[in-house]
Amino acid sequence: MRGMVAWLQRLLICITLVLAASAMASADPLPSWDDSAAKQSIIAFVDAVTTLGEDYVVPEERIAVFDNDGTLWCEQPIYFQFIFAIDRVKALAPEHPDWKDRQPFAALLADDMKGLLASGEKGLGEIMAATHAGSTTEAFAATVSDWLSTARHPRFNRPYTDLAYQPMLELLAYLRANDFKTFIVSGGGVEFMRGFAEHTYGIPPEQVVGSSGATKFQLGPDGKPEIVKEAKVEFVDDGPGKPVGINRFIGRRPIFAFGNSDGDQQMLEWTAAGDGRRFVGLVHHTDGVREYAYDRTSPIGKLDKALDEANTRDWTVVDMKVDWRKIFPFD
Repeated sequence: MRGMVAWLQRLLICITLVLAASAMASADPLPSWDDSAAKQSIIAFVDAVTTLGEDYVVPEERIAVFDNDGTLWCEQPIYFQFIFAIDRVKALAPEHPDWKDRQPFAALLADDMKGLLASGEKGLGEIMAATHAGSTTEAFAATVSDWLSTARHPRFNRPYTDLAYQPMLELLAYLRANDFKTFIVSGGGVEFMRGFAEHTYGIPPEQVVGSSGATKFQLGPDGKPEIVKEAKVEFVDDGPGKPVGINRFIGRRPIFAFGNSDGDQQMLEWTAAGDGRRFVGLVHHTDGVREYAYDRTSPIGKLDKALDEANTRDWTVVDMKVDWRKIFPFD
């Protein structure tokens, strides 16, 4: 009798496990996505490359790359790292009295955004160098962490890390559940992004590829080794720099890539040019009510030539207004 009870218990456990597995298999992996062509193209691709057959890709080659600004989180009204740099200039201004008479710092301190933007890339570069250089990498990481914990987005009045896109968070989790390795490949500063990428996206620091300034090794005042950031650019991970950065820091051509602007075009082209089945996607910002609507003429996140190429080559274009049921986790 006891043997029969034990057998029935084992049978019940097996049935429970089978039902649980079946429920997991039938669960929607992308619940914040509308059941549209964009969502179906993603699921079809993942099914194809993870199922034994002609499109099967071994796990170690399942590399997925994502732009950050405008692809994984909001980028309007201006790139968040630049807002960080502006805040740092204001915080450091008492230590630099000459800034009030020196452009582009004078325009920034006077809240003259038109004058600031008129300084162009050279002026913006000066600001980034002045606010990022001279500190150790550990001190810089702490400064970024402190800023992220207190700064708020001007429209949504929430921490910037709250503005990660819920559909993309689901996509990252879905890919990792299917043995993809997910990377950020962004024009943003690599050490700035490392300050939040793991907590916000589940992407560890070693899987973040970004623009970087030069650094140097030295012994600190206490005799301990340290790495210090310098005021010069070492690598720009944008436009044609993105496939170069992928080759340098990842060493494998991706089979899956997502961007949102012309700065991602070359990364998408390089991904699409590989052998076998490939997925290439663009986030098109079309929802001015829940987020922002912009594309061909925007100074931030301009999507023009890449959109034309996507339409010509039948890449997946995600219409934010149509394809996403919710945009942010707090919606």
